[in-house]
Amino acid sequence: MDLDFPSELSDLKQDLSRFEQALHAFAERLGLNLAEHEADHVAVRCHQYATAERWRAGFLQMGTQFSEAMINGRPICLFKLHQPLSLAGWQIDVIELPWPGEKMYRHEGWEHVEIVLRGEPDELGARAMALLSDNALTQPGISFKTSSPQGEKERLPNPTLAVTDGQTTIKFHPWRLEEIVASEQISDTL
Repeated sequence: MDLDFPSELSDLKQDLSRFEQALHAFAERLGLNLAEHEADHVAVRCHQYATAERWRAGFLQMGTQFSEAMINGRPICLFKLHQPLSLAGWQIDVIELPWPGEKMYRHEGWEHVEIVLRGEPDELGARAMALLSDNALTQPGISFKTSSPQGEKERLPNPTLAVTDGQTTIKFHPWRLEEIVASEQISDTL
């Protein structure tokens, strides 16, 4: 059964097949077998606050917002879908919606998927790089970025390695977003 997108998300519905094809092509360039990994969530990007508000209204019809946090100076909302999204062989039930920030993305729509790599947070980069082909590390147009985005109440270290070709991004991190949000709740009770 296909996921039913409300009219507020018609542009994202149209963009989904493009993103899935781009994701498969990018993973192939990296030598990464997507089916071997746990996808945590998929994220969208937009340039205008009005688009973010419209998408939020649409995602609220498809699921429940379970977090809104200020990260890197902008709100990021997380939604748990009532019915998972089928993408690249995965069933993904969490969507990340950041409000526009300083960076302008080339494309408004689906932008990245995050894969969970369990293990020591400070060894995440090495674990992720070991999954990629040697050829991926030297291909022109592919870049790597490490970061540690963190909401003010997060208690779990959440390093991220992003691999991108400028249009499609695959990110790796050690925890599911729902675990990160749960860690915030723990800090509220301490």
